Amino acid sequence: MDHAPLIDPFARPISYLRVSVTDRCDFRCTYCMAEHMQFLPKKELLTLEELDRLCSTFIGLGVKKLRITGGEPLVRRDIMTFFRTISRHLETGALDELTLTTNGSQLARFADDLAALGVKRINVSLDTLDADKFAAITRWGRLDQVKAGLEAAKRAGLRVKINTVALKGFNEDELFDLVDWCAAEGFDLTFIEVMPMGEMGEEMRLDQYWPLSDLRARLAERFTPEELSESTGGPARYVRLAQTQQKIGFITPLTHNFCENCNRVRVTCTGELFMCLGQEDNADLRAPLRASGDNTALIAAIRAAISRKPKGHDFDYSRQTVAGQMTRHMSHTGG
Repeated sequence: MDHAPLIDPFARPISYLRVSVTDRCDFRCTYCMAEHMQFLPKKELLTLEELDRLCSTFIGLGVKKLRITGGEPLVRRDIMTFFRTISRHLETGALDELTLTTNGSQLARFADDLAALGVKRINVSLDTLDADKFAAITRWGRLDQVKAGLEAAKRAGLRVKINTVALKGFNEDELFDLVDWCAAEGFDLTFIEVMPMGEMGEEMRLDQYWPLSDLRARLAERFTPEELSESTGGPARYVRLAQTQQKIGFITPLTHNFCENCNRVRVTCTGELFMCLGQEDNADLRAPLRASGDNTALIAAIRAAISRKPKGHDFDYSRQTVAGQMTRHMSHTGG
């Protein structure tokens, strides 16, 4: 079988795969989903067996880090079956890291199982520590449920990174509260600029846009941020706060094109492979998956797609219109 590693046209090895296992979620965060989302018919979604086959094929082609996303991955029925089967690649050493991004609502149920299966770190999306604001932005979420999930994750020994979308006029006044809370809890923290995805209306996007350069300047009024040279091959740039030794990340898709060393691709829950989060170009992997029990056509489709991976993306707010705006919702591609 063809096991040569995946290398894109810019000589970047593809070692990181993000896979959405569902488009469904128990929240309706305003910057991610419409309140009344039309979810996909079940037959369009990859089955858990197909997801395993797909991920295992990528691992066979050199993927070392696998991140499971959604929607909310932990609301997918029987998702622990998938984690159980895919964790075999951690045991053989073929996979270095299995992780997930979650809203935290289901962690009280699943944190122990995830830790037992070899998950070491998780990312939890959380934009506010104010229960009323949390209910407003998630529409259906309850902050105490998420906090209980985070406690369960800590008890299970999972390292937690909090991902916070910087939203002007929403969580600006919580900057130091969030930093202090993460320091007290032992959580890492990454701030993310709001991205131009989904049909939210341009006005709302531009009103919400809080450039991280401004956030960083505000942080520096109280702390001494020391630049860290480390990169996970991903979009985040990190600093360490001298006073607390906390690691703070910044993901700035709009003010800094972070694509030079991109090592990742994304697969949606319907088997579309996106070579870049900020481009519409994608490849259908569901058809070759379903056409044959043999992986030859699937591998050929993956290789053909990787050969089209672009150098970078094109998000831009600077012209006061949302250029490069994606029409699909963030929940569709899995963050």
